[in-house]
Amino acid sequence: MDDAIELTNYLPLSFKTPTEQEYIEFLWDAFETNYSNQKHQFAFLAYHMLTMSFVYFNIWQIMKNRPDDFAKALIGFGSEVEKKILEATSPFSFSFVGESSILRFLKLIECDNSKIGSYAKLVKDRNESAHSNGNIFYNDLRAIDAKIGEVLRVVAEIQSHSKCVVEECYKRFLLESNDPEDREYPDDEDQIREVLIHNNYMSQRDIELCAAFDILAHEEIEMHTNFPGIESLHRTLNKHFISE
Repeated sequence: MDDAIELTNYLPLSFKTPTEQEYIEFLWDAFETNYSNQKHQFAFLAYHMLTMSFVYFNIWQIMKNRPDDFAKALIGFGSEVEKKILEATSPFSFSFVGESSILRFLKLIECDNSKIGSYAKLVKDRNESAHSNGNIFYNDLRAIDAKIGEVLRVVAEIQSHSKCVVEECYKRFLLESNDPEDREYPDDEDQIREVLIHNNYMSQRDIELCAAFDILAHEEIEMHTNFPGIESLHRTLNKHFISE
């Protein structure tokens, strides 16, 4: 159980709507209840849904930060599906697309076909365990814990590929939010919490990537007329949003 909770670090710290947060909390409750009561197959179903939620949040970040590339990746989808995807108002809007198909968007963060194929296998495993086929696939703790370990390895791998998108998002945030007189919130902490984290569905692992971002390695930042403002934001993020 303790290892499984690691997934929380990859899920958003803040949600756009109470309904989204309630849904994630519901899935966690379903997982923990079934896991504790040795209903491991149902625990896996809930955990898989949490994992796919993580995927949706990552794809949402890609769509918002690389809109041109994202639009090009829609080739092959029907016009109606394409329209729905582009007009999505929530990461959960992607759920109407088949899970194996939505994984294709991970190619935009350099996940190759072999990796996407291994991710799709988790979807296949979920489908098999969800059907009335007379099989109990996870009938002891070792089986479910092994599957959780496999899922977390996939999640960590996708997160590593997401680094480029998270850094692009953070760089844009620093360039657009460095002036307290010309942004949504004058206080650095509030601006980070509401504009960076909340608006971009950022997770704790995303924030760690932002904290490790080298602001001196980018000339556009280093030579900015308000570099002290950028430095202040970056220092505040490291001080107040990174767990000890």
